[in-house]
Amino acid sequence: MPSTSPALRIEVRGAEAAEPAVAPALRFLLHLDADAPIRALTLATQVRIDATGRGYDEHARERLAELFGRPESWARNLSSLLWTQTVTHVPAFAGSTTTQISVPCTYDFDVAAAKYLHGLPDGEVPLRFLFTGTVFYLDEERLQAAHLPWDTEADFRMPVEVWRELMDRHFPRTAWIRLERDTFDRLYAHRVRHTLLGWDDAVRSLLETSGG
Repeated sequence: MPSTSPALRIEVRGAEAAEPAVAPALRFLLHLDADAPIRALTLATQVRIDATGRGYDEHARERLAELFGRPESWARNLSSLLWTQTVTHVPAFAGSTTTQISVPCTYDFDVAAAKYLHGLPDGEVPLRFLFTGTVFYLDEERLQAAHLPWDTEADFRMPVEVWRELMDRHFPRTAWIRLERDTFDRLYAHRVRHTLLGWDDAVRSLLETSGG
């Protein structure tokens, strides 16, 4: 058995919709290689959107202006965004194994990651996976524990279409916004006052009045 902790390499090899799922979530597929047998692994993952890792045309810059400002300020404002953090327990393996992490997805536009993902018209989402955790292994028949090196990470470019198809499946032709109670009450009063059939009609009438 090794006298030092096993070296571990992690790759992200795919992304797909988590099924079955009541709430929208993506499942990322991980491939792990170790140079010695692993008795168990507690894997903490921070998933970040590396916004500087792709280009943006004029249309995308307009859609992302709320996050990064006007195009002339992008050089100083474009930055990495935290998407999520998760913990996965990997059972014993020797050589290599596969596992998966599940990332909940939201259409809440108060969440920066949701704004970014919605704002991309096409292409790929540059993701960075930062791994920490504890590796359990045997050293001369004694169970040992070691922390993953701080620089254990992986990059993955997820097609925008993967996220878009997930949202379309759970929220077909809809998007969600959160309103303060008094704003909702005023919108509801506007809908009743003008005998509008639905919320879309109420918002459209306000947009048409404002010229939006």
